[in-house]
Amino acid sequence: MKDLTQGSIAGHLVSLAVPTAAGMLFQTLYYFVDLYFVAALGDAAVAGVSAAGNVMFIVLALTQVLGVGTVALISHAVGRKDQQDANLVFNQSLVIAALCGLFVLVVGYLMAEPYLRAVAADEATIEAGKAYLYWFFPGLALQFALVAMSSALRGTGIVKPTMVVQVLTVLLNTALAPVLIAGWGTGYAMGVAGAGLASTISIAAGVVLLSVYFGRLEKYVSFHPEEWQPRIAVWRRMLSVGLPAGGEFALMFLYTAITYWAIRDFGAAAQAGFGIGSRIMQGIFMPAMAIAFVVAPIAGQNYGAKRMERVRETFRVASVQCVSIMLAIMVLCQWRPEALVAFFSKDPEVIRVGALFLHLISWNFVMSGLIFTCSGLFQALGNTVPALLSSASRLLVYAAPLMWLTSQPGYQIEHVWYLSIAASALQAVISVTLLRKQMRLQLGLPATQPA
Repeated sequence: MKDLTQGSIAGHLVSLAVPTAAGMLFQTLYYFVDLYFVAALGDAAVAGVSAAGNVMFIVLALTQVLGVGTVALISHAVGRKDQQDANLVFNQSLVIAALCGLFVLVVGYLMAEPYLRAVAADEATIEAGKAYLYWFFPGLALQFALVAMSSALRGTGIVKPTMVVQVLTVLLNTALAPVLIAGWGTGYAMGVAGAGLASTISIAAGVVLLSVYFGRLEKYVSFHPEEWQPRIAVWRRMLSVGLPAGGEFALMFLYTAITYWAIRDFGAAAQAGFGIGSRIMQGIFMPAMAIAFVVAPIAGQNYGAKRMERVRETFRVASVQCVSIMLAIMVLCQWRPEALVAFFSKDPEVIRVGALFLHLISWNFVMSGLIFTCSGLFQALGNTVPALLSSASRLLVYAAPLMWLTSQPGYQIEHVWYLSIAASALQAVISVTLLRKQMRLQLGLPATQPA
């Protein structure tokens, strides 16, 4: 357990963010390796895997419910020096993880094809998406156990074991991708199904490695089978924080699904360009997300210890760092976006759509940095409803006008990205406004003092 209620806030942010960013860097490299080999299979494969990958937002929504609730409650318990409660929360998170994993398997296999038929551009895209998902669903189910264990460590201020496991699993995934997708060394190419299987094998390895760590090395929180009987009171505490955070990712699923629906008439190449651009964006977001990711345990422990001035300082320092990184990334995407996309596809239309997407959507990046940081603070304060409200406002401002635009004679794909910029700007304003209000309420700030 690492005490985050003493010492420099900036120092804690760096000490936790650096290993987190290292793990995310390897995750980024995996994204790009996976995308490189899938892109070699053609536009339909890229579009299918990208559309299928949007299902991950639903799984991420559920893992957020689990992960955010676990981090918030354990970090508060650590701040109060209440090890017994921290252990109870961790073991109950394992029970919830098992139930959620079973739910994903059952619902995933039932709903995969209807979802793909609703958003995909053609039959080839649908078949590629199905092949990918059918092999990836077991890994998505195992993701919950991985999140429960890594979130418990993060709540206690420990991130290095999770980073090491993440690096090892990403290396395994990267090594398996060319073997299973392209048939390197075996002569048996599984195509997009191989991408799904590589991810499943890697996630399973991560679960085993973290389980070994908890069984042999972790002392503050650990496995206690006698605490695996469901405790509804603990579940309520976790869900009160986690459900709104999970709702944010569910809204992201709807946001992306609506985008795929809105651009499907432009063809598989357009969907592939958007898919590649989105993957690149997710990858280059990782350094800023690493900072936002560690805001919750730092501010959460200080909130539990009643060190309110340190909670405010965490937000200020993290905001400056996160926004600075996002500004640099924006400059990169303004400079040569086509070079980023061309690495993964030689199709001129795919490059045009992907580059246009990155060039325009990069104006969102600074606003996204603020949104990430605000979400981390809401998690630390144990009230994630405001973050859900700001995400809902973004979806409403985006979805309704977009449905109208698709019926207009002069409708172009860039109209989608312009609308997205406006929606993200509104979300950033609402997030900051709601956080200022929340910090005044929970940290006891006078009405005249800025948050």
